[in-house]
Amino acid sequence: MKRISLKSVLFTLFLLAVGAFPAFASEGAKDPNAVALLLGLSAIGAGLAIGPAAGGAGAGQGQAVRGACEGMARNPQMAGKLTTTMFIGLAIIEALAIYGLVIALILLYANPFAGHLLGK
Repeated sequence: MKRISLKSVLFTLFLLAVGAFPAFASEGAKDPNAVALLLGLSAIGAGLAIGPAAGGAGAGQGQAVRGACEGMARNPQMAGKLTTTMFIGLAIIEALAIYGLVIALILLYANPFAGHLLGK
């Protein structure tokens, strides 16, 4: 399996960001190309917002549950306290994933830049 280097990912993100400048600098308020570019880049941004948020939250929750299970296996008398602490930690981790979802929904449905291009 071929590995993708961090340098190539950052270069691709840079090219996407540079490609967005013509959309923001267009004179025509209802230029269909600018609107299409903005909507396309917003969809890419939404994917980049929710993807790492969901993946990171899943990995973090897995580590939390694994640690709690190991702790309960070593000391069964602490199961109640470990479970309570684990659920509080899982709620905090899930809140971080919800922040990524909120950013993705804002980019898709309430884009702050779309009003300028659509003449609203």
